This record gives sequence, structure tokens and C-alpha cells, in this order.
Amino acid sequence: MADQTHVLFVEDDDVIREATQLALERDGFAVTAMPDGLSGLEAFRADRPDIALLDVMVPGLDGVSLCRSIRDESMVPVIMLSARADAIDVVLGLEAGADDYVTKPFDGAVLVARVRAVLRRFDRVNGSREEAEAGVLARALAFGELEIDTVGMEVRRAGSPVALTPTEMRLLLEFSSAPGTVLSRDRLLERVWEYGWGGDTRVVDVHVQRLRGKIGQDRIETVRGFGYKLKA
Repeated sequence: MADQTHVLFVEDDDVIREATQLALERDGFAVTAMPDGLSGLEAFRADRPDIALLDVMVPGLDGVSLCRSIRDESMVPVIMLSARADAIDVVLGLEAGADDYVTKPFDGAVLVARVRAVLRRFDRVNGSREEAEAGVLARALAFGELEIDTVGMEVRRAGSPVALTPTEMRLLLEFSSAPGTVLSRDRLLERVWEYGWGGDTRVVDVHVQRLRGKIGQDRIETVRGFGYKLKA
């Protein structure tokens, strides 16, 4: 298991849990599957998985609350699973700190692709931190009181460190690569979430709101009908 990516999967439906676990294991993942939120939280704390897949509607501790508990302790990637594309489910999950969501019923190959995309974002951020620790010269960007170390993957606001999830960091880097340029939601979905097709732009909108809350509400401007831009 040490050489495998470890997935925590929390799902109360026995059939879905077993089938999805088998699909993930066939693709080389090590899976810890739990039937409820409380046992899922215990497993997370005991095993410290590489990524968590959380169904929204699980007993004991619902998926959104479980996501919040995980995010309070770790920046590990989280994908929410929902039985319906309900706006409330999606937004609550993303606001709780989830990186992405998948609607059930889902194709196993689609879920694996989403998992790998989220893990790539996480690995790129960690890889850049390792380069910085090895002595690679960091490239620093500054936008007013906001400072971004694009190698060390660290952000400061008015000199104080800002804790960003890997997805939030990738989103900020995308904005900072073209300050003052309007970036459409579709472009952000493609570049940050790696969607090769039209995805749900609510993912972008909620993450932008979360990012604003951390770096300053006025730092990212909404351009109605077009997208968002980072104020230079």
C-alpha cells in the first residue's frame, strides 16, 4: 500500500461502495471504504489518505460536515459525490472546502479521471514546494499587499501567510499569470480543473468566492458576461 495512492471512500450504499472500491482498486488505488461519516472521520485520522471521496448523504456525519472536519485538519484533496446535481448540495460541498464534485450515477472511468486530475494539482503544488526547499530561486509576484511565491507555492497578504488548498493555489496562479486579463469560466475549468469539455461553472464561482475571502474581496473582479480578472 505504501507505493499506492490511498483513497478514503465514504458511501453508505453497499452496492455503490463495493463496486466503486473495486473499480478504483483495478486502477491501482488502495482504498479504505467506510459506510458513514463518523467512521470515515476516524479512518481519515488513522490513515491520512492521499485523497477523500465523500458522498453528501451519509449517516452519522453527513459528507459536507465531514469535509469541513477534514479541511480543518488537512489540505488533502476532497471530491464530493452527490446523488443529484442539486445546486444546494454542490455549493455546500464546495464551500466546505471540496476541490470538485461528481454526480451519481457516475462512470468509473470518469471518477478515476477526476481523481487523477485533482491529485495532479496537489502534486504540482507539492513539487514546487520541494524545489523551493532544495534551493531553487523563487519567483515572487506582488499585487498590492498580496505576495505570491510561485515556486515555494506560498502566499502572503500584508505579510501574513495565507493558507490555500491546492486547487485555490492553482486558481490564483492562473489569475496571476495574466493580471488584468479577463479569464472565462470555461478557460478556468480547462486550465485548473482539466475539464476537456464544458463543465459546471459553479465549481469556478464558489472557488473564486473562497479565494476572495482569503486574499481580499476586491482583488478578483467579476466582469459580467465574461468571467473574472485579477486586478493588477
